[in-house]
Amino acid sequence: MPRLSQASYDDRAAFAAEVLKEIVPKVVTANGIDPATLETEVTPGGYLLKTNASLQTEGDLDDPTADRLAGSLGYVFRQYSVLVSRLDDTKGKTGFVVVRFPKDSLNATVAQKFFEAADATKKGLGGGYTAFGDEQIFFNVTNPEGKPYSGLDDATFEDGLKRTAASFGNPEAEVSSSGKATARFIGNDWDKAQRGEDYQSLLGGADSELVKKLDEIGKDYASLVVNTAESKGWNRDE
Repeated sequence: MPRLSQASYDDRAAFAAEVLKEIVPKVVTANGIDPATLETEVTPGGYLLKTNASLQTEGDLDDPTADRLAGSLGYVFRQYSVLVSRLDDTKGKTGFVVVRFPKDSLNATVAQKFFEAADATKKGLGGGYTAFGDEQIFFNVTNPEGKPYSGLDDATFEDGLKRTAASFGNPEAEVSSSGKATARFIGNDWDKAQRGEDYQSLLGGADSELVKKLDEIGKDYASLVVNTAESKGWNRDE
């Protein structure tokens, strides 16, 4: 899709909303979960100083169920990774900071502005964030060796975000909470595992009933991608 990079945030968000309506409930149901028990939003999400339309799901799930649902979503959407987090886990080892904005003021523009301001305040804070409602959440996620991808210890990570919030301006931002959480990436390297083998392993294997259901849902998602790309002109040559 040569013109996808030119798509506006609003166009991407509109596509994500269609995915939320047409595809996400099918994936949730395939996992034996009632979609009504989960809350999913189309919200800004950041990675390496770029904000994109993202889907964030919140629910009361145990760890194996949460990982399986994340793997299912990553498998259908062909994502390299899906972040699973639990902020209320007293045994968590990942530092987190929640930045809160006034009601209904956190949008993609504000989120990106704060993202850039954070990185300008302290290099390493521009790695990524998630958002839910009017809260922008930063995780100091670690690699398999336990070292933060940001290159910052948790205290420095938090201090940088506090300084960013204090100087941010309009709209006002404040660090509303911080501490330790559970946060991990569920993923598949599609360059090496082109059939999604890492996800399939988590989901019971390529021949499992869940993977078979997800393969069918994946066809619906592919059709939605093709139709949207055609209507928006994303698949046309430059």
